[in-house]
Amino acid sequence: MASAALPEAVEPRKKSNFKYACTCAAFASMATIVLGYDVGVMSGASLYIQKDLRITDVKVQIMIGILSLYALVGSFAAARTSDWIGRRYTVVIAAATFFAGSLLMGFAVNYAMLMFGRFVTGIGVGYAIMVAPVYTAEVSPASARGLLTSFTEVFINFGILLGYVSNYAFARLPLHLSWRVMLGIGALPSALLALMVFGMPESPRWLVMKGRLADARVVLEKTSDTPEEAVERLDQIKAASGIPKDVDGDVVAVPKKDGSEEKRVWKELIFSPTPAMRRILVAALGIHFFQQATGSESVVLYSPRVFKSAGITGDNHLLGATCAVGVTKTLFILVATFQLDRAGRRPLLLASTAGMLVCLIGLGTGLTVVGQHPDTKVPWAIGLCILCILAYVAFFSIGLGPITNVYTSEVFPLRVRALGFAVGASCNRVTSATVSMSFLSLSKAITIGGSFFLYAGITVLGLIFFYTFIPETRGQPLEDIGKLFGMTDDTAVEAESTATKDKVKVVEMS
Repeated sequence: MASAALPEAVEPRKKSNFKYACTCAAFASMATIVLGYDVGVMSGASLYIQKDLRITDVKVQIMIGILSLYALVGSFAAARTSDWIGRRYTVVIAAATFFAGSLLMGFAVNYAMLMFGRFVTGIGVGYAIMVAPVYTAEVSPASARGLLTSFTEVFINFGILLGYVSNYAFARLPLHLSWRVMLGIGALPSALLALMVFGMPESPRWLVMKGRLADARVVLEKTSDTPEEAVERLDQIKAASGIPKDVDGDVVAVPKKDGSEEKRVWKELIFSPTPAMRRILVAALGIHFFQQATGSESVVLYSPRVFKSAGITGDNHLLGATCAVGVTKTLFILVATFQLDRAGRRPLLLASTAGMLVCLIGLGTGLTVVGQHPDTKVPWAIGLCILCILAYVAFFSIGLGPITNVYTSEVFPLRVRALGFAVGASCNRVTSATVSMSFLSLSKAITIGGSFFLYAGITVLGLIFFYTFIPETRGQPLEDIGKLFGMTDDTAVEAESTATKDKVKVVEMS
C-alpha cells in the first residue's frame, strides 16, 4: 500500500522569492483558462448551436467531445516544442493557436467551419494543458510546488466560470449571434496571455538541459526559499540532466541530442521501462483516467441538460443554475490550492474521491426518481439532484481536479518529464472525449440516472487505485520523487552522466 506518511514541514520561505515564483506560476497557468472557457461556454452554446444549425444530438456530442481528441495532437506537439524552444515560448504558441481557433468558431457560417475552428482550438488546448503544469512545477520551490502547480486547475475553473457567465450574458442576443459571440470572445484572454508571457523567465530545468547554467542559477536564486536551496536544486538538476557535478561555468556545451536520444527517451518510458518507471507511468495514467472517467465532463459540459432532466425549466433558470456550478467549482478549488502543501496530495485525493462517490449515487437516485414521474414534480428529488451536482463539483475541485496535474508534473524524472506529461495528458483527453461524446447516447440507452450510477461504479475502482497505488509527494524535491516509486539512487542518471562526462566541456562567457 502506498505510504501515507508526510515529510516534515519545510523552513519558512523568503517572501520576495515566493512572490516571484507565484507570479511566474500564475502567468503560465493562465494558459489553461482557454480549456476552462471552452468547457464552460460549450455547455450553453451547444443548446443554441443545435437550434441554429439544426444538428442532431450525435453531431452535438461530436462537436463537444472532439476537442479532446484534437488536444491529443497538441499535447504531443507541445512535448517536442517545449524541449526545443523552451517552456515559455510554447505558452505563446498555445495562446496564439487558441486565439485563431476562437475567431474561426466565432465567424463560422456552417457546421464544417465550426468543426475546423474546434480543431484549431483543440491544438491550442493541448499545448496549454501540457506546458503550463510542467513549467510551473519546474519553476516552483518544493515548499510551495503543490500550491503553485494547482494554479492550472484554478484557472481552468475560472475559465469554466467565465464560460458560464458568457452563456448567461449573451443568451438574450438573436439566435444566430448568441453562440457566435460566446465562442468568439474567447480570443480575448488568449491575446492577454501572449503579452504576459514575456514577463516570465524560462524554466531553470530547461536552461540546464541546454547548458545555460548561469541563466538557470539566476532563476533558481529568484524562486528558491534560500540561497542554499538554489544551489542544491541546481546540483540536482545537473545530475538529472547528465551533467557531472564538478562541471561548472556560465555555459556548458552539452552534446546535442539526436534521433537516438529521442528513441532512448521513448524506450525508457514506454517500450522498455524499469519496474520503477513503469509504476510512475501507471500512476500518472491512472490518475488522468479516473479524473475523467468518473463523470466530471458530463456534469460540467452537459450541466444545463442534467438540470433540465432534474426538473428545472426555462433557459434563464438552466443557465443560472449552471453559473452556480461554476461559482462552486471556483470557490472550492481555492480550498485545494491552499491545502495541497499542508494536508498533502494523498489525503485530499482520497477524501475528494469518496465524496464524489456519495454524490454520484445521490444524483443517480434523484434523476431516476424524477425520470419515473415525468408528469409530476418531486421536490425532494429535484433538490437532491441540485445538491448532489453542487457537492460533486465541490469534492472534485478540492482533490481529483487539481491534484491530477500537480501529481503528474511531479513524478516523472526530468529526462522524460515532457513526454511523460504529454502521455498522461493524452490519456486524459482520450478519456474525456469518450465520456463527452457518449453521454447523450448513454443516457438514452440506460437513462440519465443509470449513467451516473455507472460513473459511481468507476469511482469505486478509482478510490481503490488511489488508496493502493498513489504515494505522497508533498515537500519532496522533484529529483527525489522517483525514490517513492522504487528508483535506486539515480542509477539511470549516473549511467547517463558517465556516458556524457567526457563529451561535456565548459565554455566561460566573457
